[in-house]
Amino acid sequence: MKDKTIDYVLRTTWLSVQKMYNEEAAKFESTMATGFTLLSIDPEKGTPSTALGPKMGMEATSLSRILKTMEKKGLIERRPNPDDGRGVIISLTEFGREKRAQSREKVLTFNEVIRANIPEEKINHFYEVAEVINEMVCNKKIYNQND
Repeated sequence: MKDKTIDYVLRTTWLSVQKMYNEEAAKFESTMATGFTLLSIDPEKGTPSTALGPKMGMEATSLSRILKTMEKKGLIERRPNPDDGRGVIISLTEFGREKRAQSREKVLTFNEVIRANIPEEKINHFYEVAEVINEMVCNKKIYNQND
């Protein structure tokens, strides 16, 4: 195959970004997955555990392992959901808020550097293309469910 496929470019780019974030997170004794989870939890109200997986696009089992590790490290705490007695709210501890702020800073720096090096028009096209790809995949417009 002479030309790179779209999925190849998406995959290799994401793997490079993931490696960069993991290397950066390691400096703070963390991981990209932990940082992403911290950023997905509402810092004020917490987030219902049932909403966290879909918000992050993760399976419950993978998220469960991350949350268990985060709880052991003192980044989060689980509280009963006052609106749903069966549910749990995942809340950030003070330490979790500090680590969340560090993660947020790294993500914002990444975005600033990319935006400083790529014209706004190209960034907008990137978002448009990514949105169309995501919509097509999510709505099963590429491979039929019955295939």
